[in-house]
Amino acid sequence: MTNDKKFLIVGLGNVGAEYTGTRHNYGFEVAHAFAQEFNATFNNERLGFIARASHKGRQIVILLPTTYMNLSGKAVKYWLNQENIPVDNCMVIFDDLDLPLGSFRLKPKGGGGSHNGINNIIDELGHSNIPRMRCGIGKNFAQGYQVNYVLSKFSSEELIVIDETIKRAVEALKSFTTAGMQRTMNQFNTIENKQKKQD
Repeated sequence: MTNDKKFLIVGLGNVGAEYTGTRHNYGFEVAHAFAQEFNATFNNERLGFIARASHKGRQIVILLPTTYMNLSGKAVKYWLNQENIPVDNCMVIFDDLDLPLGSFRLKPKGGGGSHNGINNIIDELGHSNIPRMRCGIGKNFAQGYQVNYVLSKFSSEELIVIDETIKRAVEALKSFTTAGMQRTMNQFNTIENKQKKQD
């Protein structure tokens, strides 16, 4: 029986020092910041690093898969089952080329586009009804250089923007665990839309 007071927050990325600070590890960075909000520390457990926190009566499991990006679904499926968490209470955080740097979008479901991590999660779970937070990294690369771009590190100027975005993302994740997906989308996607118009 699933526990509707329990949540799984998943940051997607690749383990290893060479991937630290890269655009493709944006999901890891947001999940790390979320764990820090609760002084939660990560332990190396099956298929991922796991941190545990509680917030306003909710139990929160934070997962950084150690399967590498392309097999993220194995870790997500295992921890959903292991912790008896309903998929509606799972939020997957990942980098998105189709959104500008400094923005994020929350969606309750949808395809994975060109993102191998979310596509593997969809394959493993057998459906695409997976709440997700798409974190924009922009498309500042020449044709044919997408892989190089996503595996490159953020510049110091970009990190200033990223740090502010991550702060908002952490607040959105806290809202997701207490107010639910719809209210969180209404609040935070509206903020994002306003900021885009101002830009």
